[in-house]
Amino acid sequence: MVETLPATFEVLDERFARVGGDARLERLYSDCRWAEGPAYFAAGRYLSWSDIPNDRILRWDEITGAVGVFRSPAGYPNGHTIDHEGRLVSCEHGTRRVTRTELDGSVSVLVDQFHGKRLNSPNDVVVRRDGTIWFTDPSYGIHSDYEGFAADREQDGCHVYRFDPADGSCVSVTDDFKMPNGLAFSLDESQLYVVDSDKSEENMRVFDVTAESSLTGGRLFASCTAGTFDGIRLDNQGRIWASAGDGVHCFDPDGTLIGKILVPEVVSNLVFGGLKRNVLFMTATTSVYSIMLKVTGAPLLFA
Repeated sequence: MVETLPATFEVLDERFARVGGDARLERLYSDCRWAEGPAYFAAGRYLSWSDIPNDRILRWDEITGAVGVFRSPAGYPNGHTIDHEGRLVSCEHGTRRVTRTELDGSVSVLVDQFHGKRLNSPNDVVVRRDGTIWFTDPSYGIHSDYEGFAADREQDGCHVYRFDPADGSCVSVTDDFKMPNGLAFSLDESQLYVVDSDKSEENMRVFDVTAESSLTGGRLFASCTAGTFDGIRLDNQGRIWASAGDGVHCFDPDGTLIGKILVPEVVSNLVFGGLKRNVLFMTATTSVYSIMLKVTGAPLLFA
């Protein structure tokens, strides 16, 4: 049953005053241990997300409001996205791999190694227009048995990778993060925003993407003022929406924190969805929330 709560918009800059939206925040579901990785399927009008410690992917039907289990066990999944054929791409902590759920429901392993060694625990993922899959690989899933399985790290660090399904190649595009986490491309894909959620960093950096699909730069874009950034997404004006300890923070492309949507629980991740892509879905600790805004998500079909 949907629970309705007052919505609180915190305007920090006049540019956020135009964002606005519903006066209510809706809690769609609240029986998770740690909710993560929302992905919205426009064709089926449903939202899927991870409940990592319970090792399951859940599914909310936008038409009926019903919530059910999409898959369990599921490899202790974290972040998800959708590729250009409408297939679910998942980062799995437990199996230490990136997988794709095919249209017939079968699961294909895309990548689980780099230089012959197991990945740490893939965390978040995005698909570029050229079909390449970019993902982060911190070590949260091997720290303990809570979000995966305790294990030793085989890689020399926590990298951001680019995987090409066309030829099976996997390349480290940057290796100077402590705990790379959420990531998102700018609207023209000339830049890549990457979160470092390590407690000593708690920031977001932005890289330039070269014509060869490598990264340069990596300047500081924003530091988190409440807890830690996690998942990030863009709207159709290039504003960056980041999950944080007190809700969702909205940044202008120039790096200014212009406003917040305050949420009763720590927000882990977010995605735009709905018929007009103007509904912001947020996974937050034990719950999933939504709010309809006056802005729409990035115009990419699979943002």
